[in-house]
Parts: sequence; structure tokens; C-alpha cells
Amino acid sequence: MPAISFDGAFAVPALSPAEGLRHAGWCMQDHFLPAGLTAQLAAESLSAMRSGQMKGAGVGSGHAPLLQPDIRGDHIQWLEAGRSGAVDRYLASMEALRQQLNRELFLGLDEYESHFALYAPGAFYRAHLDRFRDDDKRTVSVVIYLNADWLPEHGGALRLHPEGESCIDILPEAGRMALFLSGEMLHEVLPTARERLSIAGWFRRRA
Repeated sequence: MPAISFDGAFAVPALSPAEGLRHAGWCMQDHFLPAGLTAQLAAESLSAMRSGQMKGAGVGSGHAPLLQPDIRGDHIQWLEAGRSGAVDRYLASMEALRQQLNRELFLGLDEYESHFALYAPGAFYRAHLDRFRDDDKRTVSVVIYLNADWLPEHGGALRLHPEGESCIDILPEAGRMALFLSGEMLHEVLPTARERLSIAGWFRRRA
């Protein structure tokens, strides 16, 4: 089934994040972060990679996820408050979004976790769900993209697989946010032809 592509050249319904989750299980919003903050976060992500602070991402939960490059090829670094002014501003935006989703959808979202993610050329992440089999706290997944001047030929789209519908490709353009239900939306990252930067995060319910 062909994918529906959202690359900035297509009209996207003006749904709020809460409305998108309620009606479709996903939502996309351009210019979610200001351009200056997006650029600062991109520079910080690249600096972390160049200095060896990012590590190969594993598959599964627990303290030692398995490295399986045939399934997942990104490098990550977890983010914490106080790391930098840019990260703190980003986390403040996520806190405002958490409160909005709780206010409008009564999801009981209690906390947020996130990491930088860098995909080198050729890297990908096969189709998966974000909620672990032995841990159902992840409720809403949020991805913020940090890539300036991204073109369709660069690949690297987030491909969503809504049940019973055509798949949806979202290009990782700077400042764009994609969010979806962690335990319901099968998704993957298609192979990228250039370095691809993002922040992946999850709103979680209390155990």
C-alpha cells in the first residue's frame, strides 16, 4: 500500500496534539520549537556524537538492551534537566505539552523521558511499538526533528502504520514534532541518506 507523505508540500489538518491523538492516534505539528532553539539542540546533539558521548542504541528494556544493528542503527544520549539552557527550554516545552494532554485527554501522564538520537547515513529502525511487553508506562511518544534543509531524497522518514489504513511518512524537518500512542502505533524509521538528528521522548504514566 503506498504511503501518504507529509514533507511540507502537503496540506495537513490543523489538529491540536490532543485532537490528533483522540481522532487518529497521531499528530504532526510544524514549527513546534523556535528555529533558534532547534539549531542549538542540533549543535548540541552533533557535539555529543563527535565527542563520543553518544552510544549505540539497544533493543528491549532493562539495564543492558541488546545491540542489534540489523534492527536499530541509531546512537543516543539521554537528556536531563540542567544539562544546558537549550535542553532546559526544550524540557519546559514538553512539560507544557504534558499538562495540555492531561487537561484535554485525562491521560494521567506523570513524567517524561527523552534522548538525542543520531542516525548515520544508511541507518534505520525496523517497525516496532514503543511500549515494552513488561512495562506499560510509556503512553505517548514524541519525536522532535532537528534537521535543516531536509529533502525527500534524503530518506529517513518516520513511517507510521495506522491499523487498517495506508502508512504515513513524515520527513524529519527541523522544528517538526510527531506524536503518537506508544502502545498502539506501529512505526519505523526508513533508511537515511544523510545524518539525521532528532529528540525521541515518551510521556509515561506512574506505575
